Amino acid sequence: MSGPTRSASRGTPLRKRVARLKRRARLALRRRVAPGYGLWANHELVNVGIPADVVAYFADPPTKLYQLDQWLPILERVHERRPVVIVCRDLRTVRELRHRTSVPMIFIRRYANLVDLYERSDYQLALYVNNAAQNFQSLAAAHMVHVHVNHGESDKSCMVSNQLKAYDRIFVAGDAAVARHVGALYGFDLERLVKIGRPQLDVALAASLPPSPRRTLLYAPTWVGEVETNNYTSVDRYGAAIVRAMLAVPDVRVVYHPHPRIPTANSAVGQIHRQIVELIEAATLRDPQAGHHYSVGGPILSLFPNSDLMITDISSVGLDFLYLRTDAPLFITDRFDDRDRLLATAPVAAGADVIDTASLPRLTETLERRLAADALSTARRDIRRYYFGDLEPGESTRRFLDQIDQLIAERAALRGTRPPADSTDWAGASGGVDAGLSDRLGPATGRDRASRPRPRDRRRPPGEHARVAARRDRGRSALGRDRRTADRGRHPGRAALPDLRQR
Repeated sequence: MSGPTRSASRGTPLRKRVARLKRRARLALRRRVAPGYGLWANHELVNVGIPADVVAYFADPPTKLYQLDQWLPILERVHERRPVVIVCRDLRTVRELRHRTSVPMIFIRRYANLVDLYERSDYQLALYVNNAAQNFQSLAAAHMVHVHVNHGESDKSCMVSNQLKAYDRIFVAGDAAVARHVGALYGFDLERLVKIGRPQLDVALAASLPPSPRRTLLYAPTWVGEVETNNYTSVDRYGAAIVRAMLAVPDVRVVYHPHPRIPTANSAVGQIHRQIVELIEAATLRDPQAGHHYSVGGPILSLFPNSDLMITDISSVGLDFLYLRTDAPLFITDRFDDRDRLLATAPVAAGADVIDTASLPRLTETLERRLAADALSTARRDIRRYYFGDLEPGESTRRFLDQIDQLIAERAALRGTRPPADSTDWAGASGGVDAGLSDRLGPATGRDRASRPRPRDRRRPPGEHARVAARRDRGRSALGRDRRTADRGRHPGRAALPDLRQR
């Protein structure tokens, strides 16, 4: 046997041992950070229904909680009218969420348990804030109305996907979003789109920046995206040069607020991000009274009230600033150096100064000119109307709540049942059932869910009890009865968990 062959044969068992040690280490770590739950923390939800009318479904880990965070105040408003439950598929997400909202939540890991929960609970409507792959497991429930609300209004390519065809309704901000869907999707039913504005922007947030006698320039770049076609960040291309140009403007306070995922990046974006932070820190040492600030975490909307100008990328942040601070200058970066493409795909650029390789050397001068005389204010007002309509603060939330009531009423009418009552008269609040929808869909046919036996009346078919018991015994054997008992000793909290399967 040759040298290389002999070395490879010896290395194979070693790799297996290393992999086995890694698996054990991961298991030990999870059991240490999740005392009382372990890896099989959803077993207590088997055969249990959680009462609610509306499901807010979120399958992602805590790194993407920013997508749901902005909806939490709106979900609490919905919860005041009809019960809401947040369904999570990651236990770490539940642990993060429980300190942020009073809306009830559930952790469901297995698809089979999700199906069981939906069958045992008379949920009327489900909301989705992103296009996670696991959304399709929830979409399998045919008795609910499935509504995609997304987590922002943006001109990014990821905002329009063929995945949207799976939802019964898609809530969008305004005419710009409708045009975006028309131009990108083939065979898409435009009647699924419902214009509601931006309810998240109706939430009043206290300003997190203190007032300053200086003019405040805010730089808020976006994330790189999951694929290059959805990469709009300016950090690696222009980031450091943008901050230097901002710091060169006399009598200003510079605030840097990157996307939540940028500080953890290990790529070139992360390296430039650290350079930007160093520039902010150095400028603070030179002039401690300036108030330059690196804003990490917290809602970016709280920075808007005391900002006089913002530089950002193609993202929802720029449009949120356009909505809330139409009176303040806006700068948009063009990563691709293609002005025609930018104006075609992001109409907001027509009311903003564009930063690209040609304009970047003159950025300090342009910033000074815009702070002195805002020549694009009229264009921004027209563009705001194109993106959001003429809605005033508060109207988007009312429209959102009324649409939920109306969809629940429509679905109940098609099923031949009355929807659950909320704190208001559901028919009056929703305006009644849309006759046009009923005419298009026709009368309910086939075996309607309302005619099926209630879950508590169902009986397992012959032999099913034995199969269920066998699966349970195999699971207990795999985990180990002794280890399960020992775990209860190490983690007293586990013993206190109710065995809901006996209910």
